[in-house]
Amino acid sequence: MTTHTGVRRVRTRRNVAMSAGLLALALGVPVAASGQQAAADPDPIAIEVLSRHAAFPDDVALQVRRSLPGQETEVLNLKDAGHVVMARIVVQPGAAFPWHTHPGPVIVSVAEGNLVYQQASDCIERVYGTNQAFVDPGTQIHTAWNPDEEPTVLTATFFGVPAGGAPTIPDPDQSDRCG
Repeated sequence: MTTHTGVRRVRTRRNVAMSAGLLALALGVPVAASGQQAAADPDPIAIEVLSRHAAFPDDVALQVRRSLPGQETEVLNLKDAGHVVMARIVVQPGAAFPWHTHPGPVIVSVAEGNLVYQQASDCIERVYGTNQAFVDPGTQIHTAWNPDEEPTVLTATFFGVPAGGAPTIPDPDQSDRCG
């Protein structure tokens, strides 16, 4: 396992700020750098909700197969992919999401920079770079962070979000699972 001790130290200090950002996303509130802050001090994670709970008018089911190196293939079935939330997320250098889950799968595309994605189940640090995408099954507790000196820009499509529900569910245990 690759260790980013400097990143881990920053992640721990910023977990409270990240929880606030996840809560804002959960409530469907767009979050972006505040106009009251200096331009040099953007929010650690800025979330812009592009589409809130878009619903398919047709009967749509979704099946995603995910096969990570050295693991069995996971098949994610959503009988009703119905409620979709899309967001643009900017992650500042060293900023991290607290441990969390989702109601359904999330497809994440890295538009700029790098993102390290880590599941609590195996603690492997998977790095995704510009023009790469990955599937987060949603049900596994995980975190992610920006390991670089420049912001990371993501687009995320959250599937299976119940109407009025949260696309992100913070895990009550925020201890460092993979320390």
